[in-house]
Amino acid sequence: MRSEQTPAEAKLWSLLRAHRFSHVKFTRQVVVEPYILDFAARSRKIAIELDGDTHAHSLQYDAARTACLESKGYRVIRFTNAEVMGNIEGVAEMIALALATAPLPGPLPRGERE
Repeated sequence: MRSEQTPAEAKLWSLLRAHRFSHVKFTRQVVVEPYILDFAARSRKIAIELDGDTHAHSLQYDAARTACLESKGYRVIRFTNAEVMGNIEGVAEMIALALATAPLPGPLPRGERE
């Protein structure tokens, strides 16, 4: 895991941690074996990945990663760093749309209820 965020990660994290999306909680650097997601809303099974400028070479890796995450029930949303830096409003709209169409979390298993 990295301790330093890229400028795009910092900008998106600022948006996500403000709970602008119906109080859905997002977390940074979420481990979903064998991967570490940039951001995720675990309760809604939404994974958000940021792709940097040198990312064009890893399309096959991304496809395998996405397939693995989808097999675990995650919906993967990808943005480029340029999209985050230049159109954060559009990124926010896409995240809101994904959350609106994601299944709501189910009830907690017996014994985990408050």
